Amino acid sequence: MARVSRGVTSHARHKKILKLAKGYRGRASTNYRIAIEKVEKALRYAYRDRRNKKRDFRGLWIQRINAGVREHGLTYSKFMHGIKLAGIDIDRKVMSDIATRDAESFKALVDQAQAALKNAA
Repeated sequence: MARVSRGVTSHARHKKILKLAKGYRGRASTNYRIAIEKVEKALRYAYRDRRNKKRDFRGLWIQRINAGVREHGLTYSKFMHGIKLAGIDIDRKVMSDIATRDAESFKALVDQAQAALKNAA
């Protein structure tokens, strides 16, 4: 059986890892053995944080809505309850955008939520 030279395959594998490690500090960007560990860790973080990003943005939207609502003397939870009672079906992303960019429209939403809360009580 003929001898198989493996240099091409391993060189390509090394190049792939070192390309992913470009920009890392110290030997992490030049030493294959260290670069493997750093790249694998980075890929684990990237996988995890693609899911966490959704959680983080939802929290940001809630903070923005809460800040906008408190200017009108209401809390976030009461506002959301009033929105549900009023039958307004706007997601938090759009609502936070309205709160930050268009104060008059957001005031109208708050008024509708307050009216719905008064009718329910």
